[in-house]
Amino acid sequence: MSDARMQPAGSGFDAFTFLARFAPLIFLLLLMLVFAIMEPRFLSSINLFNVMRQVSITGLLAIGMTFVILTAGIDLSIGSLLAFAGLVAAAVAKGGMEDRFTVGDETIGYGWQLAALAAMVVGLLGGLLQGVAITRLKVPAFVVTLGGMSVFRGAALLFASGGPISGFQPDYTWWGQGRIWSVPVPVIIFLVAAVIAHVVLSYTRYGRRVYAVGGNPEAARLAGVNVNAVIASVYIIMGFFAGLGAFVLSARLNSAEAVAGTGYELTVIASVVIGGTSLFGGTGSIFGTVIGTLLIGVLLNGLVLMNVNSYVQQIIIGVIIVLAVAFDTFAKSRRKRA
Repeated sequence: MSDARMQPAGSGFDAFTFLARFAPLIFLLLLMLVFAIMEPRFLSSINLFNVMRQVSITGLLAIGMTFVILTAGIDLSIGSLLAFAGLVAAAVAKGGMEDRFTVGDETIGYGWQLAALAAMVVGLLGGLLQGVAITRLKVPAFVVTLGGMSVFRGAALLFASGGPISGFQPDYTWWGQGRIWSVPVPVIIFLVAAVIAHVVLSYTRYGRRVYAVGGNPEAARLAGVNVNAVIASVYIIMGFFAGLGAFVLSARLNSAEAVAGTGYELTVIASVVIGGTSLFGGTGSIFGTVIGTLLIGVLLNGLVLMNVNSYVQQIIIGVIIVLAVAFDTFAKSRRKRA
């Protein structure tokens, strides 16, 4: 018997497996190195904090999207749901629509607490409706959330008559513009949410069920997992993060608009997929999503510093998504052959 046949399975260094696992992190570090060489301003503390602040909103959405994609689902409605939830939060903060442009009146509104709660409730309800439609009506997630994208955008336009709601109190805008020890508050919210989501997915029974449903829903069902409940729950989680992101975004901009979140679907899905979460479900991590989010943010920031046309930026992001999915497909087929 040859030495190769006597070698234990799985022994030795597998370069492809290593690359498949750490490619996003390696690419992020290389990208930062390239931009640092080509543009000295890139590594300034001001610019790095700016990158983190910019990615914090899409990062929150990407955390929720990770749960969805782990079950082999997709959510195309997040940008529209974010806009609707943000307008509802703004209306609560302003005490209605009559003073939607008033600035500096301390007597108006119901406070940031109720505003944040309203945004998250709207997000939760939106996620619940879509989760029920997917599991009970047996409509594909792509179709349901594509419809949701139109419904929630229309609801946002109808709610605010197409106009913005702006001019919030300082305790509201602090959640989007404030700092704690020089670190922007949105960045702290993003990182705390990422840690909590990581713990849920990696160390809880619910997290194991999410992976099981994404990996093989029929096997999960035979093992006693309520597959429909798990699938519905991930869209509810996605809705929660859309609501949280809406509140933080409106606080950061000091305004809520019906056009907010336009195009976020592309960026968020790209962040999750580039971070190593498989579109086929069952494989991925929150750590990878954070890296993917930072990678997209660093790439866009570097291209802006180098004065690359915004249209070219969209082309680059689209190409990266296709390459990431192609790599994921190849990696999955290779694991099956192994």
